[in-house]
Amino acid sequence: MADLQDELQATAEVGELDRPDVEGEFESDVLEDERGLAVDAGPEGDAADDTLVRAHALLAAHPVADGYSGLPWALRHLPWYDLELGESTIDTDVPRLREGHVGALFWSLHLSEGLVGERAVGATLEQLDLVRTVVEAHPEGLRMAHSAAQVTDARNCGRVAVLLGPAAAAALDDSLGILRALHSLGLRVLTLSGASWAGEKGLTRFGEEVVRETNRIGVLVDLSGASDATVRRALTISKSPVVFTRSAARGLRPHPANLPDDVLVELGATKGLCLVPLTAEQTGPSVRDVADHLDHVRALAGPECVGLSGTYDSGAAHPQDLSDASGYPRLVAELLGRGWSESDLALLTWGNVQRVLRSADFTARAARSRREPSTAKIAELDG
Repeated sequence: MADLQDELQATAEVGELDRPDVEGEFESDVLEDERGLAVDAGPEGDAADDTLVRAHALLAAHPVADGYSGLPWALRHLPWYDLELGESTIDTDVPRLREGHVGALFWSLHLSEGLVGERAVGATLEQLDLVRTVVEAHPEGLRMAHSAAQVTDARNCGRVAVLLGPAAAAALDDSLGILRALHSLGLRVLTLSGASWAGEKGLTRFGEEVVRETNRIGVLVDLSGASDATVRRALTISKSPVVFTRSAARGLRPHPANLPDDVLVELGATKGLCLVPLTAEQTGPSVRDVADHLDHVRALAGPECVGLSGTYDSGAAHPQDLSDASGYPRLVAELLGRGWSESDLALLTWGNVQRVLRSADFTARAARSRREPSTAKIAELDG
């Protein structure tokens, strides 16, 4: 039934069914906090506390779909862990995910620097196996998901949906067959940066074939860290929305993975998604700095093209008050204080990720009716 609902929704105009109607949803003078306790939100209440209560209420209805987590790699270095009880040595566990109202999480299939060929493929499969093992070991808190419908089902069952990806381009070993095999195992996002066919000069002919094949099977293309030439070419040829899993605004902070203003405008025109990372290096040391980037991306790309990427357990330093997965209500409270509408916030936290997942699936269904699996070889196209 979930698959049928997903297919019916995918046939609607992209984004139409994902835009929540939540204006006025939190007008009551008495609200409940995350523990279910009544909180006075009237005019005599403290303004900051009232805004935080509103943030919790909004996130309870529209949780965070977090675009990047390094948790699988971090867990490899722990001799023992229980994510449902909580782990102080990492940034993410089930109690903090619930405190932060995280409803879905993309788990990165990270590779050590320099791994290529069969070693990269093998390491990616090991990471994929680890993710499945971790999720199966924590059934009360986590559930694997491979589609927007399954993400929603997990949320409705009180579980955090875990999606596989992004995987590094090196994981393909320049083979479209391996790409399809990884997809059959659940991969939903592929990062293009770091491949010989997606370099400083842009996509080669084989690189363009990779993008077309990801469109055909329903894998999202991640362009964070890719060269400007690769970004612009992928935006042109991809029939499915592209994502940037860890990119903020270069106009505010000149980090190489951040996006210039003209790319943000083009991203909005193509209905892609920029997932702003909560890292001090890319966005700044405070919640206000992160909010500045979200304001900037929303202004240039539009409210349907901005999302959140915790980037927790990746080794990055995080802004103050956003040190782990429990901090999202503080960020949403900051945005409420800046005048973000509740409908735009619902898109930011949940709706936009759902839209691109549905769009990728819809594009893949259409592409498979027109295009057979590609058997192209890099030696044939780029040799």
